[in-house]
Amino acid sequence: MNNKVIVSCPVTGSGDTASKHPDLPITPKEIAQASIDAAKAGAAIAHIHVRETDGKPSRKLELYKEVADRIRSSDTDVIINFTTGMGGDLEIGEGKDPLNPVGPNTDMIHALDRLAHVEELLPEMCTLDCGSLNFGDSNMLFVHTPMQLRKAAKMMQDLNVKPEMEAFEMGHLWFANQLVKEGLINDPPWYQICLGIPWGAPATTSAMKSMVDMIPANGMWAGFGIGRFEMPMVAQSVLLGGNVRVGLEDNLYIEKGVVASNAQLVEKAIRIINDLGATTLSPKETREKLKLKKQK
Repeated sequence: MNNKVIVSCPVTGSGDTASKHPDLPITPKEIAQASIDAAKAGAAIAHIHVRETDGKPSRKLELYKEVADRIRSSDTDVIINFTTGMGGDLEIGEGKDPLNPVGPNTDMIHALDRLAHVEELLPEMCTLDCGSLNFGDSNMLFVHTPMQLRKAAKMMQDLNVKPEMEAFEMGHLWFANQLVKEGLINDPPWYQICLGIPWGAPATTSAMKSMVDMIPANGMWAGFGIGRFEMPMVAQSVLLGGNVRVGLEDNLYIEKGVVASNAQLVEKAIRIINDLGATTLSPKETREKLKLKKQK
């Protein structure tokens, strides 16, 4: 069991959820405020995507900059963790030549271009999705190849930005460990076990335990489940020695039929953590534990 828990909050994500939640953070002001509110509720890390005004996911640097500036100029301390997943979406076409044309939801750019906002704004952390995945029950793939991953990890290392190595199935963890072995990830390596996303690993005790068993002794990790599995996986992560993630990217509801705020989800997770006899770490304590570089 982990007695001192890091809480991360993914405040908006990039999924098709804007139409399902009336108060989903969309604008940079809303995303920044959601991050601040989550921190005040007890989250040490805010995991950040940005969106267009219509709620669709975005990669625009100016949107990330406004979010970062608003958080950094506030009186609330929270660790900024930017996504780098945008730009890896491939939708296979339905014709006889599946790549000509590709599906309209394809959004593919060079692996290092996915880090443009990280290079410019220097957050303390950013995500590194450690492999490709059949993403949902359609023709969509998320693509991140071994060569791309090595280049991205090296760039993060050169920038002194801590990668959060996201693993959606055991092969991703296997490759994340390879990055560690090759010296591309600084100590301590930080893993995120992502459960319940079709068609990665399911949100079950056995899946989480199997993935945790792959993490090296010097590694640190957090885990989450999406939807109704969010809070059960909070307890499971703590009991298996890990840290937790809760927020509107992963689950929209505080209880059945009742939409949540990010702060409410963080507060509920912390009640579970405290009821298990554990406490949570502040952003300052988390920086020290993860050896983060506060650069701006």
